[in-house]
Amino acid sequence: MFCLRRLPSLDRAAFQAYWRDHHAPLVARHAVAMRLRRYVQCHTVDDPVAASLAAARGSPPAFDGVAELWWDSLDDRAAARGDAARAAAVELLADERRFIDLSASPLFLVAEHGVLPGKAALQPLAGSPFQP
Repeated sequence: MFCLRRLPSLDRAAFQAYWRDHHAPLVARHAVAMRLRRYVQCHTVDDPVAASLAAARGSPPAFDGVAELWWDSLDDRAAARGDAARAAAVELLADERRFIDLSASPLFLVAEHGVLPGKAALQPLAGSPFQP
């Protein structure tokens, strides 16, 4: 999981457009070398209900998005080595510095524990600018 905050020089729309239109294809190009099984971008949307819930809880400002990088296992993630994987990591980090405030964007590994059964494919919220 990579909780993203944009560089101060970018507004959210510019950040999300760059992330979606430039960085996502870059990740896709390097997916095999990185042994990625899945890559998901979760773009923050402005919503009055979410803002109200955050205010009631005294929450910090929302992230601009969350990136989910999926591997089959930690061992599989660790196996992403070699020249191609190193080159991918260097190129992706250089690109991330163009739009992400890395010092304010936590990155961590997680183990998923399902609680409620999910649907195979969820649809975007009505009115979302991120329609498939």
